[in-house]
Amino acid sequence: MNLFEPLKSKGEDKKNDNENVVAEHVKVLIIGSGPAGYTAAIYAARANLNPVLYEGLQPGGQLTTTTEVDNFPGYPEGVTGPAMMEDLKKQAERFGSQIRFGMATSADLSQKPYKVTIDGEKTISADALIIATGATAKYLGLESEEKYKGQGVSACATCDGFFYKGQSVAVVGGGDTACEEATYLSGICKKVYMIVRKPYLRASKAMQDRVDSNENIEVLYEHTTKEIVGDMSGVNGVVLTNSKNEEVKIDVTGFFVAIGHKPNSDIFKDYLDLDETGYIKTIPGTPKTNIEGVFACGDVQDKHYRQAVTAAGTGCMAALDAERYLGTRVF
Repeated sequence: MNLFEPLKSKGEDKKNDNENVVAEHVKVLIIGSGPAGYTAAIYAARANLNPVLYEGLQPGGQLTTTTEVDNFPGYPEGVTGPAMMEDLKKQAERFGSQIRFGMATSADLSQKPYKVTIDGEKTISADALIIATGATAKYLGLESEEKYKGQGVSACATCDGFFYKGQSVAVVGGGDTACEEATYLSGICKKVYMIVRKPYLRASKAMQDRVDSNENIEVLYEHTTKEIVGDMSGVNGVVLTNSKNEEVKIDVTGFFVAIGHKPNSDIFKDYLDLDETGYIKTIPGTPKTNIEGVFACGDVQDKHYRQAVTAAGTGCMAALDAERYLGTRVF
Protein backbone atom coordinates (compact mmCIF):
# COMPACT_ATOMS: atom_id res chain seq x y z
CA MET A 1 0.00 0.00 0.00
CA ASN A 2 1.32 3.42 -0.92
CA LEU A 3 1.00 5.49 2.24
CA PHE A 4 1.39 8.78 0.39
CA GLU A 5 -0.71 8.20 -2.73
CA PRO A 6 -2.06 11.47 -4.17
CA LEU A 7 -5.83 11.79 -4.17
CA LYS A 8 -6.01 13.40 -7.60
CA SER A 9 -4.87 12.09 -10.93
CA LYS A 10 -2.19 13.93 -12.90
CA GLY A 11 -3.70 16.40 -15.29
CA GLU A 12 -6.80 17.05 -13.23
CA ASP A 13 -7.20 20.80 -13.47
CA LYS A 14 -9.59 21.48 -10.66
CA LYS A 15 -7.96 21.63 -7.22
CA ASN A 16 -9.51 21.45 -3.79
CA ASP A 17 -10.11 25.02 -2.71
CA ASN A 18 -8.47 24.26 0.65
CA GLU A 19 -5.18 23.55 -1.11
CA ASN A 20 -4.86 27.20 -2.07
CA VAL A 21 -5.22 28.44 1.50
CA VAL A 22 -2.17 28.13 3.73
CA ALA A 23 -3.36 27.26 7.21
CA GLU A 24 0.03 27.23 8.90
CA HIS A 25 3.66 28.14 8.24
CA VAL A 26 6.62 26.29 9.78
CA LYS A 27 10.39 26.44 9.51
CA VAL A 28 10.89 22.73 8.90
CA LEU A 29 8.24 20.29 7.75
CA ILE A 30 9.01 16.57 7.86
CA ILE A 31 6.79 14.22 5.88
CA GLY A 32 6.90 10.61 7.00
CA SER A 33 7.93 8.80 10.14
CA GLY A 34 10.16 5.78 10.65
CA PRO A 35 13.88 5.95 11.51
CA ALA A 36 14.61 8.65 8.91
CA GLY A 37 11.76 10.98 9.79
CA TYR A 38 12.05 10.66 13.56
CA THR A 39 15.84 11.10 13.47
CA ALA A 40 15.47 14.19 11.32
CA ALA A 41 12.98 15.52 13.87
CA ILE A 42 15.39 14.86 16.76
CA TYR A 43 18.22 16.79 15.10
CA ALA A 44 15.99 19.60 13.82
CA ALA A 45 14.40 20.08 17.23
CA ARG A 46 17.79 20.19 18.97
CA ALA A 47 18.75 22.95 16.51
CA ASN A 48 15.69 24.97 17.64
CA LEU A 49 14.04 24.66 14.22
CA ASN A 50 10.67 23.69 15.76
CA PRO A 51 10.00 20.87 13.28
CA VAL A 52 6.54 19.60 12.52
CA LEU A 53 6.35 15.95 11.45
CA TYR A 54 3.38 14.18 9.87
CA GLU A 55 3.52 10.43 10.37
CA GLY A 56 1.43 9.11 7.48
CA LEU A 57 -1.07 6.28 7.67
CA GLN A 58 1.48 3.93 9.24
CA PRO A 59 3.20 5.78 12.10
CA GLY A 60 6.68 4.33 12.46
CA GLY A 61 6.80 3.06 8.89
CA GLN A 62 7.70 -0.44 7.73
CA LEU A 63 9.46 -1.38 10.98
CA THR A 64 6.13 -1.46 12.79
CA THR A 65 5.37 -4.66 10.85
CA THR A 66 8.61 -6.29 12.09
CA THR A 67 8.67 -8.34 15.26
CA GLU A 68 12.29 -8.49 16.44
CA VAL A 69 15.01 -6.01 15.43
CA ASP A 70 18.44 -7.32 16.42
CA ASN A 71 20.74 -5.24 14.21
CA PHE A 72 20.05 -1.67 15.33
CA PRO A 73 22.87 -0.29 17.52
CA GLY A 74 22.05 0.34 21.17
CA TYR A 75 19.67 -2.57 21.72
CA PRO A 76 21.92 -5.43 22.91
CA GLU A 77 18.95 -7.66 23.71
CA GLY A 78 17.05 -6.72 20.55
CA VAL A 79 13.80 -4.81 20.37
CA THR A 80 10.50 -5.05 18.54
CA GLY A 81 10.00 -2.73 15.59
CA PRO A 82 7.01 -0.91 17.14
CA ALA A 83 8.86 -0.43 20.45
CA MET A 84 11.91 1.03 18.73
CA MET A 85 9.80 3.44 16.71
CA GLU A 86 8.00 4.53 19.87
CA ASP A 87 11.39 5.20 21.49
CA LEU A 88 12.47 7.35 18.53
CA LYS A 89 9.16 9.22 18.57
CA LYS A 90 9.42 9.97 22.30
CA GLN A 91 12.99 11.18 21.85
CA ALA A 92 11.90 13.56 19.09
CA GLU A 93 9.03 14.87 21.23
CA ARG A 94 11.35 15.31 24.19
CA PHE A 95 13.24 18.02 22.30
CA GLY A 96 10.09 19.77 21.14
CA SER A 97 9.17 18.18 17.81
CA GLN A 98 5.48 18.34 16.97
CA ILE A 99 4.49 14.83 15.89
CA ARG A 100 1.11 14.74 14.17
CA PHE A 101 -1.01 12.06 12.59
CA GLY A 102 -1.88 12.83 8.98
CA MET A 103 -1.09 11.89 5.41
CA ALA A 104 0.50 14.14 2.81
CA THR A 105 -1.84 14.06 -0.19
CA SER A 106 -0.37 16.72 -2.49
CA ALA A 107 2.54 19.12 -2.73
CA ASP A 108 3.52 22.32 -4.50
CA LEU A 109 7.28 22.80 -4.73
CA SER A 110 7.14 25.32 -7.56
CA GLN A 111 8.07 28.24 -5.32
CA LYS A 112 9.16 29.13 -1.81
CA PRO A 113 7.84 28.60 0.76
CA TYR A 114 7.00 25.05 -0.21
CA LYS A 115 3.47 23.81 0.35
CA VAL A 116 2.18 20.38 1.37
CA THR A 117 -1.48 19.52 1.84
CA ILE A 118 -2.39 17.10 4.62
CA ASP A 119 -5.38 14.75 4.27
CA GLY A 120 -6.61 16.81 1.33
CA GLU A 121 -7.68 19.57 3.72
CA LYS A 122 -4.94 21.51 5.49
CA THR A 123 -2.10 23.18 3.57
CA ILE A 124 1.13 23.90 5.38
CA SER A 125 3.97 26.02 4.02
CA ALA A 126 7.57 25.46 5.05
CA ASP A 127 10.92 27.14 4.58
CA ALA A 128 12.59 23.71 4.41
CA LEU A 129 11.03 20.37 3.57
CA ILE A 130 12.37 16.95 4.58
CA ILE A 131 10.83 14.01 2.75
CA ALA A 132 10.99 10.70 4.63
CA THR A 133 8.01 8.92 3.11
CA GLY A 134 9.84 5.60 2.70
CA ALA A 135 9.08 2.79 0.30
CA THR A 136 6.45 0.09 0.35
CA ALA A 137 7.47 -3.53 -0.17
CA LYS A 138 5.56 -5.30 -2.92
CA TYR A 139 3.81 -8.50 -1.87
CA LEU A 140 2.05 -11.24 -3.81
CA GLY A 141 -1.36 -10.35 -2.44
CA LEU A 142 -2.17 -13.73 -0.91
CA GLU A 143 -4.44 -13.92 2.11
CA SER A 144 -2.07 -16.41 3.75
CA GLU A 145 0.83 -14.05 3.08
CA GLU A 146 -0.89 -11.33 5.07
CA LYS A 147 -1.77 -13.81 7.82
CA TYR A 148 1.84 -14.80 8.46
CA LYS A 149 3.55 -11.42 8.11
CA GLY A 150 5.98 -11.20 10.99
CA GLN A 151 5.53 -14.94 11.65
CA GLY A 152 7.63 -16.30 8.83
CA VAL A 153 6.78 -13.93 5.99
CA SER A 154 9.25 -11.09 5.46
CA ALA A 155 10.36 -8.66 2.76
CA CYS A 156 13.88 -8.20 4.15
CA ALA A 157 16.38 -11.04 4.44
CA THR A 158 19.03 -8.80 5.99
CA CYS A 159 16.57 -7.77 8.69
CA ASP A 160 15.06 -11.15 9.52
CA GLY A 161 17.31 -13.84 8.06
CA PHE A 162 19.14 -14.46 11.33
CA PHE A 163 15.97 -15.84 12.93
CA TYR A 164 16.04 -18.75 10.45
CA LYS A 165 19.61 -19.82 11.06
CA GLY A 166 20.04 -23.51 10.21
CA GLN A 167 16.50 -23.76 8.80
CA SER A 168 15.03 -24.05 5.30
CA VAL A 169 13.55 -20.94 3.69
CA ALA A 170 12.09 -19.79 0.39
CA VAL A 171 12.68 -16.61 -1.62
CA VAL A 172 10.17 -15.57 -4.27
CA GLY A 173 11.42 -13.50 -7.20
CA GLY A 174 13.83 -13.79 -10.11
CA GLY A 175 15.61 -10.44 -10.24
CA ASP A 176 18.80 -9.10 -8.72
CA THR A 177 17.12 -8.42 -5.37
CA ALA A 178 15.86 -11.99 -5.09
CA CYS A 179 19.29 -13.38 -5.99
CA GLU A 180 20.96 -11.12 -3.45
CA GLU A 181 18.49 -12.17 -0.75
CA ALA A 182 18.93 -15.86 -1.57
CA THR A 183 22.72 -15.56 -1.57
CA TYR A 184 22.67 -13.79 1.79
CA LEU A 185 20.35 -16.41 3.29
CA SER A 186 22.45 -19.26 1.92
CA GLY A 187 25.20 -18.33 4.36
CA ILE A 188 22.80 -18.60 7.30
CA CYS A 189 20.19 -21.19 6.40
CA LYS A 190 20.35 -24.92 5.79
CA LYS A 191 18.52 -24.68 2.45
CA VAL A 192 17.24 -21.85 0.27
CA TYR A 193 14.57 -22.38 -2.40
CA MET A 194 14.12 -19.70 -5.04
CA ILE A 195 10.60 -19.61 -6.44
CA VAL A 196 10.77 -18.20 -9.97
CA ARG A 197 7.67 -17.77 -12.11
CA LYS A 198 9.55 -17.74 -15.42
CA PRO A 199 11.85 -20.42 -16.89
CA TYR A 200 14.84 -18.13 -16.33
CA LEU A 201 16.22 -15.55 -13.92
CA ARG A 202 15.82 -11.87 -14.77
CA ALA A 203 18.90 -11.00 -12.72
CA SER A 204 22.21 -9.82 -14.12
CA LYS A 205 24.61 -12.46 -15.42
CA ALA A 206 26.88 -11.99 -12.42
CA MET A 207 24.04 -12.61 -9.98
CA GLN A 208 22.82 -15.62 -11.96
CA ASP A 209 26.29 -17.14 -11.83
CA ARG A 210 26.45 -16.56 -8.10
CA VAL A 211 23.16 -18.38 -7.58
CA ASP A 212 24.01 -21.23 -9.97
CA SER A 213 27.31 -21.90 -8.24
CA ASN A 214 25.78 -21.97 -4.77
CA GLU A 215 25.04 -25.52 -3.70
CA ASN A 216 22.80 -24.29 -0.90
CA ILE A 217 20.33 -22.66 -3.32
CA GLU A 218 17.80 -24.60 -5.37
CA VAL A 219 15.94 -22.66 -8.06
CA LEU A 220 12.38 -23.80 -8.77
CA TYR A 221 11.69 -22.43 -12.23
CA GLU A 222 8.14 -22.04 -13.57
CA HIS A 223 6.64 -22.28 -10.11
CA THR A 224 4.15 -19.88 -8.55
CA THR A 225 3.10 -19.56 -4.94
CA LYS A 226 -0.43 -20.75 -4.28
CA GLU A 227 -0.53 -20.63 -0.51
CA ILE A 228 1.67 -20.22 2.55
CA VAL A 229 0.82 -22.73 5.25
CA GLY A 230 1.57 -22.80 8.95
CA ASP A 231 0.21 -23.02 12.47
CA MET A 232 0.19 -21.00 15.67
CA SER A 233 4.01 -20.95 15.72
CA GLY A 234 4.28 -19.54 12.21
CA VAL A 235 5.08 -20.68 8.67
CA ASN A 236 5.95 -24.34 8.10
CA GLY A 237 5.52 -24.72 4.35
CA VAL A 238 4.58 -23.30 0.97
CA VAL A 239 2.24 -24.81 -1.62
CA LEU A 240 3.41 -24.15 -5.18
CA THR A 241 1.96 -24.73 -8.63
CA ASN A 242 4.31 -25.82 -11.41
CA SER A 243 4.08 -25.44 -15.20
CA LYS A 244 1.97 -28.60 -15.44
CA ASN A 245 -0.50 -27.14 -12.95
CA GLU A 246 0.59 -29.69 -10.37
CA GLU A 247 0.78 -28.75 -6.72
CA VAL A 248 4.12 -29.07 -4.96
CA LYS A 249 4.73 -28.47 -1.26
CA ILE A 250 8.09 -27.46 0.18
CA ASP A 251 8.85 -27.47 3.90
CA VAL A 252 10.20 -24.08 4.97
CA THR A 253 9.91 -21.91 8.06
CA GLY A 254 10.63 -18.62 6.35
CA PHE A 255 9.15 -17.04 3.21
CA PHE A 256 10.96 -13.98 1.83
CA VAL A 257 9.26 -11.81 -0.78
CA ALA A 258 11.79 -10.15 -3.07
CA ILE A 259 9.76 -8.73 -5.93
CA GLY A 260 10.68 -5.12 -5.34
CA HIS A 261 9.67 -1.96 -3.49
CA LYS A 262 7.67 1.07 -4.54
CA PRO A 263 9.02 4.38 -3.19
CA ASN A 264 6.31 6.65 -1.82
CA SER A 265 7.25 9.61 -4.00
CA ASP A 266 4.20 10.09 -6.24
CA ILE A 267 3.11 13.46 -4.89
CA PHE A 268 6.56 14.93 -5.60
CA LYS A 269 7.10 13.54 -9.10
CA ASP A 270 6.16 16.78 -10.89
CA TYR A 271 8.93 18.67 -9.10
CA LEU A 272 11.74 16.34 -8.02
CA ASP A 273 14.10 14.27 -10.14
CA LEU A 274 13.25 10.59 -9.78
CA ASP A 275 14.96 7.52 -11.17
CA GLU A 276 13.21 5.04 -13.45
CA THR A 277 11.55 3.26 -10.54
CA GLY A 278 10.46 6.36 -8.64
CA TYR A 279 13.23 6.78 -6.08
CA ILE A 280 14.07 10.43 -5.38
CA LYS A 281 17.47 11.35 -6.77
CA THR A 282 19.79 13.11 -4.36
CA ILE A 283 23.22 14.67 -4.83
CA PRO A 284 25.63 11.79 -4.08
CA GLY A 285 26.68 11.74 -0.44
CA THR A 286 23.95 14.20 0.59
CA PRO A 287 20.17 14.29 1.08
CA LYS A 288 19.87 17.33 -1.23
CA THR A 289 17.42 17.11 -4.12
CA ASN A 290 17.30 19.15 -7.31
CA ILE A 291 15.28 21.80 -5.44
CA GLU A 292 17.09 24.00 -2.94
CA GLY A 293 15.73 23.55 0.57
CA VAL A 294 14.05 20.20 -0.17
CA PHE A 295 15.78 17.14 1.25
CA ALA A 296 15.05 13.41 0.95
CA CYS A 297 16.14 10.74 3.41
CA GLY A 298 15.49 7.10 4.18
CA ASP A 299 14.08 4.50 1.82
CA VAL A 300 12.37 6.99 -0.51
CA GLN A 301 15.85 7.77 -1.86
CA ASP A 302 17.71 4.55 -1.01
CA LYS A 303 17.08 1.43 -3.08
CA HIS A 304 20.34 -0.28 -2.12
CA TYR A 305 20.55 -0.62 1.67
CA ARG A 306 17.03 -0.11 3.07
CA GLN A 307 18.12 -0.57 6.68
CA ALA A 308 16.86 1.23 9.77
CA VAL A 309 20.35 2.39 10.72
CA THR A 310 21.14 3.81 7.26
CA ALA A 311 17.74 5.51 7.15
CA ALA A 312 18.41 7.11 10.54
CA GLY A 313 21.80 8.30 9.28
CA THR A 314 20.30 10.05 6.27
CA GLY A 315 17.62 11.57 8.52
CA CYS A 316 20.42 13.12 10.57
CA MET A 317 22.08 14.41 7.39
CA ALA A 318 18.82 15.93 6.14
CA ALA A 319 18.25 17.84 9.37
CA LEU A 320 21.83 19.11 9.48
CA ASP A 321 21.66 20.28 5.88
CA ALA A 322 18.28 21.90 6.52
CA GLU A 323 19.78 23.78 9.46
CA ARG A 324 22.68 25.01 7.32
CA TYR A 325 20.33 25.97 4.51
CA LEU A 326 18.07 27.98 6.81
CA GLY A 327 21.09 29.65 8.43
CA THR A 328 22.24 31.05 5.11
CA ARG A 329 18.85 32.21 3.87
CA VAL A 330 16.81 35.32 4.63
CA PHE A 331 13.07 34.63 4.71
